[in-house]
Amino acid sequence: MLMKLLKRKSKSTSLIPAPSRKLPAPVQGLDYGSQKNLLAGADLAARLQLAQAADTRPEILYFLSGDESSEVRQAVAANPATPVQADEVLADDADAEVRGDLALKIARLLPDMPDDEQDKVRELTFEMLRRLASDQLPRVRAMLSEELKSSRHVPHAIVRQLALDVAVIVSAPVLEYSPLLSDADLMEVIAAGCAGQALCAIANRTRVSEDVSDAVVATFDVPAVATLLANKKASVREATLDKVAKNAADVQSWHEPMVMRPELSIRAVRRVAGFVASSLLEKLAERNDLDRETTRFLTKRLKDRITESEGEVQEAERDQAQVLDQRTLLDEEALEQALLSGRHDFVIEALALRAKMDSELVRKIIASASAKSITALAWKANLSMRTAIQVQSRTAHIPPKKLLNARHGTDYPMSEAEMEKQLAKLF
Repeated sequence: MLMKLLKRKSKSTSLIPAPSRKLPAPVQGLDYGSQKNLLAGADLAARLQLAQAADTRPEILYFLSGDESSEVRQAVAANPATPVQADEVLADDADAEVRGDLALKIARLLPDMPDDEQDKVRELTFEMLRRLASDQLPRVRAMLSEELKSSRHVPHAIVRQLALDVAVIVSAPVLEYSPLLSDADLMEVIAAGCAGQALCAIANRTRVSEDVSDAVVATFDVPAVATLLANKKASVREATLDKVAKNAADVQSWHEPMVMRPELSIRAVRRVAGFVASSLLEKLAERNDLDRETTRFLTKRLKDRITESEGEVQEAERDQAQVLDQRTLLDEEALEQALLSGRHDFVIEALALRAKMDSELVRKIIASASAKSITALAWKANLSMRTAIQVQSRTAHIPPKKLLNARHGTDYPMSEAEMEKQLAKLF
């Protein structure tokens, strides 16, 4: 009975002709009778060899699809020479590994299925795919999705089913890569409330239409919108970017990709200029598609931001210097460390506190780059001449040839009267 049902040649009952490969010696070149005798021996190793061999007769492979060993059935499932009738049996196998290997094989063979393949065989193949796409284990469905994600040879309904799968490991591959999914399909998935990773997969497609972009943005899913903004192949309407800009102040992951979008309107540019980092504000100001007024606005905003930032740094350094001073820890060692670290504002605040002078006056003395005035300031702050030289060099940036050096290696080069007179000129 089995022989009559499967009398078709291997070429017509398998998805594609079996690839040529070197087979185990006991199987290579054996005729049907010899293979049947080998099978009758009921040896697991022999059955496994038959299940793996590319020239095993389809009748034998069909019989082995019901073997008690899952290892044998898995080998049959992975064998391209296995007839489609045997694959159909294995599609409902109790072992997930068997079903997984079958899904991988069928998906890989689809592009090479002969155009003249019998309609019945083709329909059986697609029916197996539909069953595997509904497999109870997400892992099996995910293996199928990964293999079919770029295929144009699979029925649209199967890809759509995978795209709507509740398990993101199943839906994500086809959502990101499948060329068979239309905008309507993608928007249906979004409307169904897909998970964040699935939404990111849609936003990261090679081509994203304006309508799909609108749907992604409407979810206000933070990672998905960030992915969409960063996708240069995504088309995003100016009005949609305006909507993002209105809600982006507290969402830092949107800032940089939004600034880089060419569709950003002048209105949105002015809006985001109020909250993005200075580095991004600088990128906005460098855009060549802005009108002169907007460029001037951004340049001024950038200057104000820099001033604000400098003010915040100065305030923080002042607070730290005051804390150390209150704890009697604002000593020469603390100042030397700040000099070595390039903490310009801390040095100024520390000098002001130790010299009992206004910090703005100290800032002017440093800015004057006068070696004598700075040396007198260091003396007033009760610092050694060695530290005074460091202040001249590291904070005031006086070149080596113009530095006022120590006398006798450690002493101040001016008398106290001279330094008092030097300071008196500053008030």
